[in-house]
Amino acid sequence: MHHHAYLWTGPKARFDDEALRRPPHPDPPPAGSRPELIERYRQVAAEFRTSDLPPLETAYWLVKPPSLVRGTWEEAKEAAAWLGERLAEYAPRFAAEHDRDTARLARLVDAAAERLHAGGDVSYGHYLERPAYLALAVVTCSPNRAAPDLPCPCA
Repeated sequence: MHHHAYLWTGPKARFDDEALRRPPHPDPPPAGSRPELIERYRQVAAEFRTSDLPPLETAYWLVKPPSLVRGTWEEAKEAAAWLGERLAEYAPRFAAEHDRDTARLARLVDAAAERLHAGGDVSYGHYLERPAYLALAVVTCSPNRAAPDLPCPCA
């Protein structure tokens, strides 16, 4: 078991486009469906795997391009430390002042280490000024507990 890290920042409006953050349904719309529904399905089917947008389900980071992996660790504690470093790096830009609290951030890192050690995934998100959004994730791989059939992006 190992862990892959992901980071995304961008406009909140782009983050809010949830259709591009979901894997496409396995079955396309039936023949005769509205043209806009068919077009949207085609767009999602074409872009979901290649888009850098954070997936709604954390495990689906594993189907994204390997170039999006920001780090890989065997040890959960090391992966959680990466999360802590990113949280500290971005904390001055957090839109909510209470999110900047260092004790709170330390608790998030400790909780992440425990969850990763148990084979789970971790996903944190924070609104930044402008409005922008920061998404951080560490995904357990080989296999992923939530989606064991997803391949390792670095295999």
